[in-house]
Parts: sequence; C-alpha cells; structure tokens
Amino acid sequence: MAPEPVTLLDRPRPPSTPPPLDWPTVVDAFEVACLLRCTPPPATDPRRPGADTYRGGVAEFNREDAARRLRQLLGRLAVPVEHELATGGLRRRYEVHRLSVPREHRPAYATLLEAGWRQGRRELLGGPVPGASPARRVWRPRLAAAAWRAALLAGGRHVRRHSLGIRLADRDLAAVLVRGAALLDVPAMLRPGAGCFVVSVANGPHRARIVDSATLAPPVTAC
Repeated sequence: MAPEPVTLLDRPRPPSTPPPLDWPTVVDAFEVACLLRCTPPPATDPRRPGADTYRGGVAEFNREDAARRLRQLLGRLAVPVEHELATGGLRRRYEVHRLSVPREHRPAYATLLEAGWRQGRRELLGGPVPGASPARRVWRPRLAAAAWRAALLAGGRHVRRHSLGIRLADRDLAAVLVRGAALLDVPAMLRPGAGCFVVSVANGPHRARIVDSATLAPPVTAC
C-alpha cells in the first residue's frame, strides 16, 4: 500500500513583496527620508548613527523651515506628528524644533519611509531606462528636486566664493544628490570633507538651476 502524501501546512511562507508606492507618495516619502538623512539622530536618541534610521520616529532641526516642511509632508502622508520648540543660549539664542511621531504610528511610518527611500534611490541611481513611460520621465526630475530641496533645507551649507556645497554624513544621500543634479542638467562634484562628504555645484547658472528646481511654488489662493 503506497504511503499517503503528507501536506505540510505549517511550512513558513516567504514574505510577500509589498506593492510599489504611487509616484506622489514616493516623492513625498523620499523627501522626508532625505530630510532625516541630512541630520544626525537626536542627542536623546540611543540609536547608533545610521542604524535603524526611521524607527525612532524623532527628528530635530535648527531651522523652522525644515521642520515646517517635514510637518507638511507627513500631513500629506497621513502620518501624525507632534512639534515641540526649545530655545536656549545667552548671547546667541538658538532654537531646536523637535518632531516626533506617536509611538503607535511609528512602525507604519518607518515602513512607508523605507519604501519611499528605496524606490526613490533606485529611480535616481539606476540611470535612464530605455523606453521609459511618460510618468517616469516626469517624476524622476521631481525626485531629484525633492532630494535637493531636503539638502538645502536641512543639510550643512558649505558656501564658497565659486560654489554652493552641502555637507552630509550619509554617503548614499551624497550619491543621490550627484545623480539628481545630473538629471536636472547640472554637474555636481562629490569630495570627502572632514568626517563628511561635500556635494557642490558651481555658482551662476548651475546653482540657480538647482535652487529654482528645489523651490516650491507658492500656494494658489482663490480670488
């Protein structure tokens, strides 16, 4: 008598790959990821720099416009965020804007940013795709502009007489900025700095093109 076949019901199944994000969501999540990669983890965050970038759900900026942009993007992504402002200093006053995602929303927030960063980075570093769809030709420059907008808001400025530079500790983001600049028809240089990387573009038309591409259009108000 032949043995009966055995069905393994408890065999673990490989995790399914989540569907790709739509283009508007990719661009917003990618810009949030770039903003966070421009800054070190908060001093009170026990994480190691570069490890588990988004799980902490906390970011600190010393510029109000960077904090305001992060709040705007998270609002569009339906991620709640709390904004605290701390001031200090005596002769030289400073502000620290601390934004934190409520604990119960952090896993979904981290998953969203990881997907946005992964898709956006792949689009920019992967080079042109032969026969790319019209949507891809439109949205890839928007990804490049989003990366530079984040860097100009939250990265360390390295201004010289002949160039505008951004200081970054994140090697991947530095590569994204160089490739993004090329996509915007601007040559960019990457060189190592003191414990960081510096991405720079020449002053004049090239700098103007980068800044113009990264500048948000003013909101349209009803007459």
